[in-house]
Amino acid sequence: QVRIVESGGGLVHPGGSLTLSCAASGLSFSRYVMGWYRQAPGKQRDLVARISAGGTTTYADSVKGRFTISRDNAKNTVSLEMNNVKPEDTAVYYCKADWLNVYWGQGTQVTVSS
Repeated sequence: QVRIVESGGGLVHPGGSLTLSCAASGLSFSRYVMGWYRQAPGKQRDLVARISAGGTTTYADSVKGRFTISRDNAKNTVSLEMNNVKPEDTAVYYCKADWLNVYWGQGTQVTVSS
């Protein structure tokens, strides 16, 4: 059984930092493209960042230079380091595993507010 579990969300002040983690089990993790997506109320779910099996990263323009995605294939985890966060980063953040099949986590709420 595949499980994708996000953690690390919460309330953070503008300009602050937060790191999200995603733990995957039940799949050949190293073969999967892992991604972080976010969905704000009333909006579609959009890509934030993704990392290929080989370690190539892609970022949304809105987070370039502020967010960093990384993966640890030994631990089956992918992280999203968020720096200099802004109110517009407020959303539910989802982890996605994509290869032969697509799997999503349940999401973790990130709220950026003073």
